[in-house]
Amino acid sequence: MPQGCFWVYIKENNVYVELSYKDFCSRRESDQSYMDKLFIPVQGCLIEAVREQYADFYKEEERWRYLKKLDTNHKLLSLEGFIDSEGNMLDFVIDETVDVAETVVRAVMVDRLKAALPLLSDSEQTLIRAIFFEELSEREVGLRLGVTQSVVNKRKAKILAKLRKIMENKI
Repeated sequence: MPQGCFWVYIKENNVYVELSYKDFCSRRESDQSYMDKLFIPVQGCLIEAVREQYADFYKEEERWRYLKKLDTNHKLLSLEGFIDSEGNMLDFVIDETVDVAETVVRAVMVDRLKAALPLLSDSEQTLIRAIFFEELSEREVGLRLGVTQSVVNKRKAKILAKLRKIMENKI
């Protein structure tokens, strides 16, 4: 097992599923499709990634190895002093605004939303697209549709409740 890794997040039907590392290994032994999946380590977990994310992650890892080699060859400030006991680079400035767990939850919710949107009627999708993707005000949407802002607001509330219900049933 990778050092400190207890959970593996894989995508099944466009939704992240949490597996223990042991369960993941069992699945990988019984299902060859798991051998083609790509993962990146994030805070002690493995998260399935698309090829582009995987390539970007390891490109950055290779960059760090290259910089370390340059520092050693030119007797510059050694990066060794900035590595913890597990070999991970230490940050000088901790970015407390990034919450990896929240990022994963948000990604899961976006996946659920993408799966739920096609289940709406065309008119419901049009209203949601106008408000949330085109960033039009309710008044502007009302003018476009020939209804009042209050009608748009009520429709939006009903549609959001419907989306919420669809997404909750997709768990």
